Amino acid sequence: MARITPFPGSKDRSDSLKAESGQVPLRQASLNLTVRMRRNRKADWARRLVRENTLTADDLIWPIFIIEGTGIRTPIASMPGVERVSIDEAVKDAARAAALGIPALALFPYTEPGLRDPDGSEALSPDNLVCRACRAIKATTPQIGLITDVALDPYTSHGHDGLLDGHTILNDETVDVLCAQAINQARAGSDVIAPSDMMDGRVAAIRAALDEAGFLDVQIMAYAAKYASAFYGPFRDAIGTNATLVGDKRTYQMDPANTEEAMREVALDLDEGADMVMVKPGMPYLDIVRRTKETFGVPTFAYQVSGEYAMIKAAAMNGWLDGEKAMMESLLAFKRAGADGILTYFAPFVAEKLKA
Repeated sequence: MARITPFPGSKDRSDSLKAESGQVPLRQASLNLTVRMRRNRKADWARRLVRENTLTADDLIWPIFIIEGTGIRTPIASMPGVERVSIDEAVKDAARAAALGIPALALFPYTEPGLRDPDGSEALSPDNLVCRACRAIKATTPQIGLITDVALDPYTSHGHDGLLDGHTILNDETVDVLCAQAINQARAGSDVIAPSDMMDGRVAAIRAALDEAGFLDVQIMAYAAKYASAFYGPFRDAIGTNATLVGDKRTYQMDPANTEEAMREVALDLDEGADMVMVKPGMPYLDIVRRTKETFGVPTFAYQVSGEYAMIKAAAMNGWLDGEKAMMESLLAFKRAGADGILTYFAPFVAEKLKA
């Protein structure tokens, strides 16, 4: 323990009077400290030299919502600053991402209600929004990575990630459809297949299907630990499933109370051939990010989901916190927890700030 050196001198009458009047006299104090942690914090240059984690544009994946039409940018009310964009506008966003050094985009479709059915058959159309967007972006910005979501919820009339029989989500039958969806996306130019459905065994089945179809180099980023979370609401607004979802997703997404189960899920997905794993949501589950990275030592990603984004934006818009500082701090927290990258709607704003 540090030894406190007694104050020099004795207490005089003036000090007594000051104490009686409520004034505390200033004294010369000297702590006998060998280590002073504040030395390394004394200036910006010093703090930068000893900084343990840094955030760069290389850490960012930009999720983009695609909608039908031309020249369309439609604001999403529950996600201020985020828009649904038509394919031609997504092409512009891809060019912007490349210029900012963002490595990859994650594409999510807003499927018109008339194209949704109980089987999610639009997911298998080679001309669906995601496939057309992949082809258009690769034609103009081939150097940008494209990550495509494999799940049926944007395409089903009931809003679930899989095929529905009464109140039951069919696992094995759904996996067959997901394999076909993955091949459909790979043919369109997807670089990374990202199954978010949480069906058992889907990673192994998708890996085998991709390999058999000749897509040996297409990667799989598994939504390995995806929780049944209340933080997805604005995302469901963005893709139009809030209005269609029947019931909830607790029979296939994980219980927020569980951590050991998450480790089992990650281990299974890796054994089945996942190249990268993801934890979703992000900030409420930083403990899962840390455990995943420490346990498996594999490329680990986190999704700063729509609810997390919306909370920061809403608080900033109300003047309750500094939005820019909160944005940067929240993303740095993912890096500190061990994430190799973050899917975040803040991506273009962060990349511009980092480039400035």
